[in-house]
Amino acid sequence: MTVQAFAFDFDLPAALEAHEPPEARGLARDGVRLMVSWRDTGHIAHRGFADLPDLLAPGDLLVVNDSATLPAAVRLDKLAVHFSTEREDGSWLVELRHRTQAGGTRPYGGGAPGEWLPLPGQATLRLIERETPRLWRARLDRDVRTYLGEHGVPIRYSYIARDRPLADYQTVFARVPGSAEMPSAARPFSQRLVTSLVVRGIGIAPVTLHTGVASPERDEPPYEEWFSVPAATARQVNLARASGARVIAVGTTVVRALESAAGDDGQVRAAAGWTGRVVTPETGVRAVDGLVTGLHEPRSTHLMMLAAIGGAGLIARGYEEALAKEYLWHEFGDAHLILAR
Repeated sequence: MTVQAFAFDFDLPAALEAHEPPEARGLARDGVRLMVSWRDTGHIAHRGFADLPDLLAPGDLLVVNDSATLPAAVRLDKLAVHFSTEREDGSWLVELRHRTQAGGTRPYGGGAPGEWLPLPGQATLRLIERETPRLWRARLDRDVRTYLGEHGVPIRYSYIARDRPLADYQTVFARVPGSAEMPSAARPFSQRLVTSLVVRGIGIAPVTLHTGVASPERDEPPYEEWFSVPAATARQVNLARASGARVIAVGTTVVRALESAAGDDGQVRAAAGWTGRVVTPETGVRAVDGLVTGLHEPRSTHLMMLAAIGGAGLIARGYEEALAKEYLWHEFGDAHLILAR
């Protein structure tokens, strides 16, 4: 597997897809495996996620996404509507998907501008126009968040064996509802682990980025998502870097938020709004020194972000080892810590 080929494609066996949360497999949330990759030495190690406090140093800062997951899927007879992203005018980006007999969904290419879809609870969704090849801008005839609380379920794809409660799709940091899909890099954190980190002098600071839908069948650049970097978090990031400590993003969403708030001087400033920033090896990173993340699907644009932080060669070798050692993929799977220094 060459680095160039790795950047776009690799074979992911179905047996390496996590079909249920670790708790359903007899593990604690923080009982998943953790692959650790050091860019400066090229070393790769295999640990447990509960070892994270031992892998960081006092003064290091973990930046987490406090966005909470919505029950963003509404099921019709043959279709499902996945509510992705709320726009400033009150409309939403939605994805229409066929329901399958196995309980999952697959892409649906139908729909037309101006079409009305009757939803459960006598609600009506009007399609306005296509925003991307798979996402529609649409408007519901009532408050979407209230409606989802009554009629929605968490989005799940065919690799998840059955419906899971919304609590399974929340992280310990979830505070601000708004994500269509869980910011899953933080899922292995437990209250016990957070306490252990803080006791060791490792800081934790929040940002918010509401994640949209990321269908597994498509490879496309991320579209604009809403984010917020508070002034207190910006100050903590700048102080950590100035002191020589490391800033570790928990999830690609956090990298996107911090890099959207960072200036050319590397200083992070309070910011909020919409970001379409795509982090690649060419753009590099200015605000982070490491990343806690999951294992990403073949052809995923997130792989470019990983290469920007860890280097393409190291990431390629890491994924070769993860496949060989049978790590588990997706939101309920294992984790990867990448340290640039």
